[in-house]
Parts: sequence; structure tokens; C-alpha cells
Amino acid sequence: MSKRKLLINEVFKKAKEDSGKTSKNGLASFLWVYFEEHLNFTISERTFVRYYEDYVVGHYERDIEPEKLDKLSQYLDYKNFTDFSRTFIKKDNEANKTTVKISVDKDEESLSEKLSNIIINISNEQNFKMPEFMKKNGMGIMEIAFLICLTTGSIAFSKKPNAQIQGIAGILHSGPYCMYWDKSEYKSVDCEDKNPVYNHRIPFDFERMEYFKRIERKDTLTVENAFGKVWYSKYNGEVDFFTSDGVDPNNGRELRKATEYIIDKYAGIQEDGQ
Repeated sequence: MSKRKLLINEVFKKAKEDSGKTSKNGLASFLWVYFEEHLNFTISERTFVRYYEDYVVGHYERDIEPEKLDKLSQYLDYKNFTDFSRTFIKKDNEANKTTVKISVDKDEESLSEKLSNIIINISNEQNFKMPEFMKKNGMGIMEIAFLICLTTGSIAFSKKPNAQIQGIAGILHSGPYCMYWDKSEYKSVDCEDKNPVYNHRIPFDFERMEYFKRIERKDTLTVENAFGKVWYSKYNGEVDFFTSDGVDPNNGRELRKATEYIIDKYAGIQEDGQ
């Protein structure tokens, strides 16, 4: 987890405790007011909503100005973002380090030779982490040990740059890693691919790749079928429509909900001279 993602998650965790609110918009509203009244610093409610969508429930990490990072850190009682990075992350790593020792009976010949005295160090600093579905389903050490017994020898990390990492029977399979914007939609790509076409890679986000598209046929849009359902970006007099809220990957501008006026003026079949 990056330092910025960790910071934003801790900010919203504290906001839940301070405000008693649990909804995205409720937390964003609370933080917006709190920052203005107590920190004398303005971060809009909409910006907090985007932080929540990107860092807490999503995987997209937008740029955050250093001054905002410092103020967000001060909300957590740190001097600035540098202090948060050095102090909190060090404490967090130490608190989450766990040593698990798994031993088996010596009666099992070849299997015991492979599994006796297996020591797994689980830490935020390590690449091995317990998968979320194991935590949610209450899987403990015995269940994990059983999985290891079933899949002995299957843990293999390939050194080939384009190969995908394999884990315990595929459980730790990390997926397509990254994605890039291909004019009208996101496509998955290996993060290690050096092709300059993929210079603007971002962390893989299934929902963004699946549902965020630029609408190529603007002439199919009407107020009846598009109002309240599409967003737009206007740049240098050119208007593009999108299927979901976010940022226009082509120019970095935040999208706006398309009004009836915008759809009438820039979508549909345009008459000559319009």
C-alpha cells in the first residue's frame, strides 16, 4: 500500500470515529467542514468524495498537492506528510509483523521433510500477505497449513518480466497488474512492459476498465437516453462524452454531469452550421 493510500484510509477511518458517519458523502461533508473550521484549510466536499472513491474503495491514485498531504497528516496529529510517512508507517509495520511456525509429525516421510520447520514471516514489508478472502472467511493457521500441504511445491515466482506471478494453487495470482488508456477505453497491460505506448500506465482497476469508456458515437445520444447517465469534458472547443464519472484521461480535466443543454448542443445529429 502506498503512503498516500495509507494516509487517505487513515483519514477516513478517523473521520468515522469522530463523526459517527459511515457513508461516503457523509464522511466527505464532515471532513470538508472540519478542515475549514479547525485547520483553516479548504478541501472541497467533492474532492473528499473522489479521495474516497479512488483510495478507499478503488485502486486509482490521483495526484495530491503536497500542501494537502500535509494538512491531511495534521488531521491525524502529525506535523506533516513526511512525519506521517516516517512515524506512522514504521509503527504500522512493527505492529503487523507476525511470525507463524508450522510443524508436522515426522511420521510423514517426504511430505514432512518438505513441511517441517516452515517459517513464514508475514509483514507489511514482505511480498506475502494473507488474501482477503481468507480473512473474511475466518481461515486460521490450521486451514492455511492444510492448503500448504495440498499445494507443496506449487509456490513459484517467475523471473520472466512478462510472466504472471503464481501463488498457492493460484490464490495469490496478482492479475493483469496495470492498465493504460487506449483513446476510448482502458486496457490491461503488464506493469513491466517497456513499450513506450504504455508510458501512462496506472494501477489495474477492474471497475474503471469495465465501465469507464469514451462514447465514440455522440450522434446516438439524446436527452431521452443520455440525460443523467453520461458525463462530459470540454477542451479547446471539443466535447467528449463518457459513460462514468472521473477524469478525462486525454487532458486530465475532471468530468461534469452532462446537462440537457450540453447534450442538445454537442451530442445527437448536428445540423450544418451548429
